[in-house]
Amino acid sequence: MAKKFSKSSAKPRLLSGGNPQIARGDGDAPVAAYIAALPDWKQDIGARIDRAIMEAVPHAKKAVKWNSPFYGIEGHGWFLAMHAFAKYMKVTFFRGTSLDPPPPIASKVAEVRYLHIDESGEFDVECFKRWVKASSKLPGGEGLGPC
Repeated sequence: MAKKFSKSSAKPRLLSGGNPQIARGDGDAPVAAYIAALPDWKQDIGARIDRAIMEAVPHAKKAVKWNSPFYGIEGHGWFLAMHAFAKYMKVTFFRGTSLDPPPPIASKVAEVRYLHIDESGEFDVECFKRWVKASSKLPGGEGLGPC
């Protein structure tokens, strides 16, 4: 069953690039609020990313930290986050260099790799799910706190 992300009457403030300012919180509700607050085409992309993550790793924990949804495994740590920018949605794989093949965008941060999804919405969902599954089995990102 597809999850609905409804728009509330009180819209969160949009930060630079259209990233919603959402209160920090654990669970599905703050992530759903983040996705509902995404502007325009980013809302569909955010919902597709969330759906693919949860299909790949149904037991993943969710939270909003630093105005970004995080996904992790309880007791294992956070493995992925997403963030809205003006021209794309960025998916951060905290141990992305350990994936085979690694996500396409390098980072200045050791082990981190990114996937950018632009307005076209085109990305290989099956490859993305393989990255998500593999990422969920790796140790979580350093310095991000527990799930």
